[in-house]
Amino acid sequence: MVKMKRFLVLVMVMMLTFSLVACSGSSETNSSTKTNANGDDKSKFVTITMMVLGDKPTNGQLEKVMEEVNAKLKEKANAKLELKWIEWADYMTKYNLTLASGEPVDLIITATDWLDAWGNAKKGAFMDITDLLPKYAPKTWEEVSDENWEQTKYDGKIVMIPEDSFTQWVNHGFFYRTDWAKEFGITEPIKDFETLGKYFQGIKDNKPGVIPWDSPGTNVTTAWGYTSSYSDAIELPITTGVFPIYWGKSHEDPYTVTSPVFEDIFIDYAKLMKDWADKGYWRDDVLNYKGDTRALFQAGKTGADQHHTETFSGLRTQMDAKQPGSEIDMFAWSDTRNNLISMSVTHGATAVGAHSKNPERALMVYDLIRNDEEIYKLFNYGLEGVQYEIKDGKRVRPEGYDETKHAFSSNFWGGRVDKFEIPSADKWEGISEMYAEYDKIKKPYPYGRFVFNSTPVEAEISALSQVTAQMVPAIAFGKAGDPEKAVKDFRKRLNAAGYEKVLKEIQKQMDEYKKLVEGN
Repeated sequence: MVKMKRFLVLVMVMMLTFSLVACSGSSETNSSTKTNANGDDKSKFVTITMMVLGDKPTNGQLEKVMEEVNAKLKEKANAKLELKWIEWADYMTKYNLTLASGEPVDLIITATDWLDAWGNAKKGAFMDITDLLPKYAPKTWEEVSDENWEQTKYDGKIVMIPEDSFTQWVNHGFFYRTDWAKEFGITEPIKDFETLGKYFQGIKDNKPGVIPWDSPGTNVTTAWGYTSSYSDAIELPITTGVFPIYWGKSHEDPYTVTSPVFEDIFIDYAKLMKDWADKGYWRDDVLNYKGDTRALFQAGKTGADQHHTETFSGLRTQMDAKQPGSEIDMFAWSDTRNNLISMSVTHGATAVGAHSKNPERALMVYDLIRNDEEIYKLFNYGLEGVQYEIKDGKRVRPEGYDETKHAFSSNFWGGRVDKFEIPSADKWEGISEMYAEYDKIKKPYPYGRFVFNSTPVEAEISALSQVTAQMVPAIAFGKAGDPEKAVKDFRKRLNAAGYEKVLKEIQKQMDEYKKLVEGN
């Protein structure tokens, strides 16, 4: 009887042990069916949101393309991507308010030089993805160099992914009609503001009904264009509204903080703009005008457009169709004295929102958009046969293509890569020669790891931004009265808003940054 009891106990122990082992085995099996090799649970279908800049397309093509993109994402990541658009009108305010709201956006297009990425990082808008990247975006992690990852760190932590494998130049300048310039006796390329003025006068004298530069009054880029053309100053990655007040002295001395506003160069600029305004190089009500300069340029109703090199590369071929026989060129700010700085690798970048509910899956989706060729081409170019066709290795419009009906754009400026780019037949072939010339004169970007902590002077920067918004447009279009008095008043207002305090704070942090850079 005792032996029988012992036998029964042994049997029960064996059964319990087997049960535990089986349960353990079942758990492991269940886990492996729900996770990928990296350990991310993909059993739950999720929607990933991406915040992008631009006006949402309304012709239905975006939805058709995203249907194809999402079919691929469901198959490879069990996820769906939705785009959240921040419209261009007052985009900076809308962008920052959305990030400050705590809305759980997953992926965010950002930039350190035009979208205040560091300011938003400081406010906690972006998630620390240092430990997530190798696991959930392994291809991107391997592709980006250690040096470039260093330029994405805030407080020692990676908070964004750089668009560092895409060739582009976004240095600004004026586009102008060389066929018209030749009519006016200007036979050499325009390389300075003085010659540009002669070109504008030629239009006034010889092209009735054409406004030399029919610009909206919000475009004040001539202020920093003039600074770049006639000094060695380098714009600092610190936002002070419509005009960057603080600059590095030069490439040779990038750590000395200065401001063109408080130097003679800004008075010279104000005088020139007043002279141009008096001569009628733009419309009299320019400060209230909101027209489309590029469309007017293409229609032959204005003689100049202002933007950057990437835009110019497409505009040249467009003009062949819209103004047959026309010739255009670009006067880049760097043409005057070769003051050209390389682009930051974070001019375009993607962050993960601090309140993202699915950061792991968001990074998986990003890794696919950037590294899966099929998804990349869908997301950037649209549907082959609808948005484009390939002929002789270049993208062309299919027969019957109608811009209004068929145009598509995702405005993905946070992870494009050269390896999957298909050259466009609409892009000027000579752009590579222009790039080669830029490569000869470009200087390394000196502020890649400079992260300005604006906390001590936040109120002052806000006040300075208000002053620039109120006063720079009038100076930039010669509508502020006497130029010397206007600049004097501008300086007075800046000083009252805290100019010196901010200058000292930037210089203090720049001195610390200099030690960091020179210590390496």
